[in-house]
Amino acid sequence: MAANHILAFDFGLRHIGVAAGQTVTKTATPLTTVRARQGKPQWQDVLDLVEEWRPGALVVGLPLNMDDTESDMSGRARRFAESLGNRTGLPVYMVDERLTSNAVRHLGADRSHERAAVMIAETWLNEPR
Repeated sequence: MAANHILAFDFGLRHIGVAAGQTVTKTATPLTTVRARQGKPQWQDVLDLVEEWRPGALVVGLPLNMDDTESDMSGRARRFAESLGNRTGLPVYMVDERLTSNAVRHLGADRSHERAAVMIAETWLNEPR
């Protein structure tokens, strides 16, 4: 990976949380929440973040059911990830995010999408490759 950063996305139908991950320290920081309409983000906001951070990769949370099956949201997250890769030309990775929502809920609602994106980033950064 060329850059020392990744951007991680917590996909939602109305809000998409974004976090920046650091590949050296394997930690992440919440950045912002991008507004979306029925899962379609304000693409210019997303592209501006990519331009600003110049990440080496993008990571999108994949909402799976507890029995490992995919839901309607899984398909929507995959389509978002595909569009993200097509628009940026960067590699996009999917990360199982099924436990992030519960973990973030315990932390409170403030910036919950951004906090979920942090957990998605740190999950990916700490996976063996």
